[in-house]
Amino acid sequence: MTPAPFGARLDDVVVRFGKQRRMTAEGTTIKDDATTALDDVGLTVRPGVITGVLGRNGAGKSTLLSLLAAFTRPTRGSVRVGPDGLMEDPWENPWVTANVQLVRESGDLQDDEKVSESLKYYAALRPNWDADLAERLLDSFEVNPRKKPAALSRGKRSAVGATIGLAARAPLTIFDEVYLGMDAPTRYAFYDEILADYAEHPRTILLSSHLVEEVARLFEDVIVLDRGRVLLAETAEEMQSRGFSLTGPTAAVERLTAGRRVLHRQQLGATAQVTLEGAPRDGEAAEARAAGVEMGVLPLQDLFVRLTQRPDAGPDEGAGR
Repeated sequence: MTPAPFGARLDDVVVRFGKQRRMTAEGTTIKDDATTALDDVGLTVRPGVITGVLGRNGAGKSTLLSLLAAFTRPTRGSVRVGPDGLMEDPWENPWVTANVQLVRESGDLQDDEKVSESLKYYAALRPNWDADLAERLLDSFEVNPRKKPAALSRGKRSAVGATIGLAARAPLTIFDEVYLGMDAPTRYAFYDEILADYAEHPRTILLSSHLVEEVARLFEDVIVLDRGRVLLAETAEEMQSRGFSLTGPTAAVERLTAGRRVLHRQQLGATAQVTLEGAPRDGEAAEARAAGVEMGVLPLQDLFVRLTQRPDAGPDEGAGR
């Protein structure tokens, strides 16, 4: 029997790491929190869907995912994980943690043991483990289970992590940058395996990735973090409606952008292209056509980059962890 997919809810969550000492004006020494990884985060993860978790370097993605898997405890606020009506705090909660599988970039393998021994370890922890699927995936990814992780390339280690995440069939499965090191054919095989197994064994899947363009087709929901805060948490369709592009003669483009927030602008000769926030207004598409301006739908990756663009960033700054 397939267990019910787990959802999650975070309310007013703050996570701070480390302490630093400072001297007050009165000459006393006090400790301050050094780093705030998540700041006043509130969001809901819908059960039974594939959700993309996006953010630039240091945005707090890994911290968020670690909270759900009980690898990290919030400094303040509440975290609840579980099926509808049965959500519980995951911290030191065996029932929750047995049904949540977090796979990080490293794969969390036992370096001094063969890959096959790591799989036995996970099989003992995960009540829904599918050994046949694990064997098939390792064969598909061309990983020798008799080797130790130290003898594997970075891509092969990532493939083992992907195998663990899929074979665990946990009601909440989390992949945190697990694709790193994989070549393109292996990454695409991994994405196809996610969709195929998700269709046969529905569960909640969270997928954090820098390669937004590659994985966007998997997402039903999207969470975007920016500097430790939730920029948006909504369906991929809703996010897609947050922006569009206009390309055409500069004067016509400038006229059509009046009164709108411009997320990005570039110009080549007499032609301009702008990315605008929001959805086109009624009649705007016809007006653009009449002016010789092409209106375009933004790929999810482009929209993500523009929405999280720093005011002082260069035009080619990419998205990060």
